[in-house]
Amino acid sequence: MTVATTLRSRLRLPVICSPMFIVSNPEMVIAQCRAGIVGTLPVLNARPQPALDAWLTRIEQALESARASGLHPVAPHGANLVIRPNHERFEADLATCVAHRVPLVITSLGSPAAVVEQVHGYGGLVFHDVTTVRHARRALEAGVDGLILVCAGAGGHAGATSPFALLAEVRAFYDGPVVLAGAISDGRSILAAEVMGADFVYMGTRFIATQESAAAPDYKAMLVASSAADVVYTPHFSGIPANYLKGSIEACGLDPANLPVVDAVAVRAAGERQQRWKDIWGAGQGVGSIHDLPPTAELVDRLDRDYHAARGTWRERLAQG
Repeated sequence: MTVATTLRSRLRLPVICSPMFIVSNPEMVIAQCRAGIVGTLPVLNARPQPALDAWLTRIEQALESARASGLHPVAPHGANLVIRPNHERFEADLATCVAHRVPLVITSLGSPAAVVEQVHGYGGLVFHDVTTVRHARRALEAGVDGLILVCAGAGGHAGATSPFALLAEVRAFYDGPVVLAGAISDGRSILAAEVMGADFVYMGTRFIATQESAAAPDYKAMLVASSAADVVYTPHFSGIPANYLKGSIEACGLDPANLPVVDAVAVRAAGERQQRWKDIWGAGQGVGSIHDLPPTAELVDRLDRDYHAARGTWRERLAQG
């Protein structure tokens, strides 16, 4: 079987939950995997660095227990590494992921070649975040097992290209696993991504608004109250264009329509030291579909029902010609 079909056979739905800075935690990952979808977290959420070992151990033990109890399917878990070889944590975080044999490592930004070599050494998979065709080609040259197309409308750091355009261009030269991201927040959009040619979808914003999420209560409430018109795309806060909730920008005393011009290179160099922006909250354009804060298991049940209902409707339309 191919990488995509093998991974899909272990899932209830073709969903990978995106790793979200500050928001994703072990409880969230465990709940997602127990519900049958891939749960992931950024390694930098575990602080200080030695906490990552404890986090991964907790996840592994919980999922092993779930599998032993007969729960099916229990999905594999993943961790996100931002490729910054000179960062004080990068080598230690990579070593911890390798020691724990994390099934899926999601890489971002720089070349994933070194990560690929080590993760492939124990049989793990590496999927890389990309926003352009150029980035996709570079990731494939580095030997990744799959591509995550972070398209227009995705939460946090996202590209500006329509998922229709980017997916079509990538599929012209690549037939391996593709994960599609960009305002995917319900079962119908999961099916739509598959019809377009994606193997999996990346869902983040919808899972911020769940009970297990580590997001602040005000953040969750703002998600429920917001629509696509309340999402602002700007490089102002991180030096890389990203989607944020307009209300959180206003709460910090800034005008979302008139953000000061910044030196993007300097902002990127500041990185995690920019703690003053910790209350600027990311969200994708699919936020208008969020109306409640359910437990993860309940949300996945809902996604599953909507997905299969949409499949039934689609088949009926095909049958009608």
